[in-house]
Amino acid sequence: MVLENDAPFVKQNLGDALDTFTVRLNADERRRFDEDKKILEQKKDSTAIKQLALIGSIVLHDDLMRQVLGVVFENKRKNSRIGIVDFE
Repeated sequence: MVLENDAPFVKQNLGDALDTFTVRLNADERRRFDEDKKILEQKKDSTAIKQLALIGSIVLHDDLMRQVLGVVFENKRKNSRIGIVDFE
């Protein structure tokens, strides 16, 4: 592949716009993330985050999960109405 600018150590625009962001994890979140990586059998942080995001998206858009969340939110609404604000 021939690039427009052959100068060393100069970023080359390959036409792909990348979207990046920074994620800060506290100690508990990092411990949990490391456990997730073990379950996924993935050592790379960036790949594990992408895979967890994909799994989360699948779960959120699943019809069965919507039904489960609907029941939970309905219980929360009923509890609030009868005065049970915090459920343990």
